[in-house]
Amino acid sequence: MKKFLLILAITCQLSGFAQKMFTRSGVIKFEASMPAFEEIAATNNSVSCVFDKTNGDIATLALMKAFKFKSPLMEEHFNENYVESSIHPKATYKGKVIGFDMSKFSGGKATFDTEGDLTIHGVTKKVKTKIVFMISGDKLVAKCNFSIKPQDYNIEIPSVVKSKIAENIKIDVNFTLENK
Repeated sequence: MKKFLLILAITCQLSGFAQKMFTRSGVIKFEASMPAFEEIAATNNSVSCVFDKTNGDIATLALMKAFKFKSPLMEEHFNENYVESSIHPKATYKGKVIGFDMSKFSGGKATFDTEGDLTIHGVTKKVKTKIVFMISGDKLVAKCNFSIKPQDYNIEIPSVVKSKIAENIKIDVNFTLENK
């Protein structure tokens, strides 16, 4: 009987793992450029994400120092003066994909609402957006985009460069999730 219960417990745990998907190589890009000024854009290719298909829970973690800019000086300013990476080393999102259900996929694709808490620079705000999932073999590709305002996260932009940085920063997210 003990062996049966042990096998049952292990089987339940393994089936629970199959419902969770993850990546450690997710991509987040942001764009804060203004026309006629130098491009302000960065990419982070090492974002972690865990997604639970059974209940729609989703969580992401991005290290701020992993955002790469074309200009090393811009990257230095971003980390030291704006997001203060040594004090606030990561950005996180903890939320839920509302009504996630694999049976709602049409042609290998489905769109859902997602809402949760985005924490940047030590400040947490509610975020709501659409997320598109696409089936790619045994993987699930998740894409979404939204905008944030630096002042909402207590990121101070000096007046001397304020006109060169967009008021709304566009964020694009792309995760290729695999079974855990």
